[in-house]
Amino acid sequence: MPQGHVVCSGLVERIGEEMGRIIHKYDRDNEEKEIIIDEKIADHQEGLNLVADLLSHHEYGVITDVNEVKLVGHRIVHGGDRFHCVTRINKEVKEAIEELSNLAPLHNPANLTGIKTAEQVFPKATQVGVFDTAFHQSIPEVAFRYALPEKFYKENGIRLYGFHGTSHRYVSQKAAEFLGQDPKKTQLITLHLGNGASMTAIKNGRSIDTSLGMTTISGLVMGTRIGDIDPGVLIYMQEILGYNWKDVKRILNKESGLLGLSGDNDLRNISDRYLEGDERAILALSIYVYRIKKYIGAYIAAIGKVDAIVFTAGVGENSSLISELVCNNLEHLGISIDKEINNRRNGSERDLSDAKASIRTLVIPTNEELEIARQAFTLISEEK
Repeated sequence: MPQGHVVCSGLVERIGEEMGRIIHKYDRDNEEKEIIIDEKIADHQEGLNLVADLLSHHEYGVITDVNEVKLVGHRIVHGGDRFHCVTRINKEVKEAIEELSNLAPLHNPANLTGIKTAEQVFPKATQVGVFDTAFHQSIPEVAFRYALPEKFYKENGIRLYGFHGTSHRYVSQKAAEFLGQDPKKTQLITLHLGNGASMTAIKNGRSIDTSLGMTTISGLVMGTRIGDIDPGVLIYMQEILGYNWKDVKRILNKESGLLGLSGDNDLRNISDRYLEGDERAILALSIYVYRIKKYIGAYIAAIGKVDAIVFTAGVGENSSLISELVCNNLEHLGISIDKEINNRRNGSERDLSDAKASIRTLVIPTNEELEIARQAFTLISEEK
């Protein structure tokens, strides 16, 4: 930083399983090289220690000593309504992240482990938190409040928070640049479509509504998560069908969505089956797309004049089938794409719109790592 040049990148996966894997890509003589190491990785502490070893490795490394790392940026899923921007991590911030774990029990504890481990592995570095919920703190009360008795909001913090904010922020800024407009005067609907998925209504560069709520279950149909549902169904499942709350939680998070509808949560496989005429795959994608269309209509109503809708993340960037199905029959809203351009997937920013469109349809690859690095670097630079 500040150039944003990637000198190395990587992934540690299958932590705690029988066999783990580390993928390490590094720059050498202006050429990207890659090594893959398969070995058992007991926990996150061990994983991050291995990362530090690779960073300073005599052959694969990009630094000579871990103390060269001055800044570590952490993606933290849930910041509640306490964190509105990038934040230097201290004792109080760590305590707040732990307190908020009841809102994100699968994510915040792991994020906190990452922070504590990074403090040990990179002892000279400043630790900075970038909260997934922060971008959505501009959502007005009329959109973030649920129609519950007030005490549940005032005393328990039950409200819409939203997620994927780092991605929505990044692609909204890149989309404004692509359109040649001031981000603060740009109106967008951003679609972060991956195994987890969300949509955000952005007015004058600020989030005004988003599909994920207090938790990561609501909104769109996702890989294994259900999305919007009548809450009475959950009462019925427990009172009449005899499921306990743990069963319901598991079903909603891990057995629903595309997996529940089609038997598979990999959209690539489902798309192949869709094109082959598989009935379950056709139904699953039809429900998936219909939900997205409903949110597009709702967000156009909320925003008013919309400049563009933006596809991003794994599915959004790579599936020409999904973008075609989503945009099909939306000409009356001003959304219309060129199918030939849509079928050219090359990993770059592009405009799918045809000549008739009054609302542009863009594909903007997300880069949450770069956005975290930018926010963290900017924070520390401004403090000097």
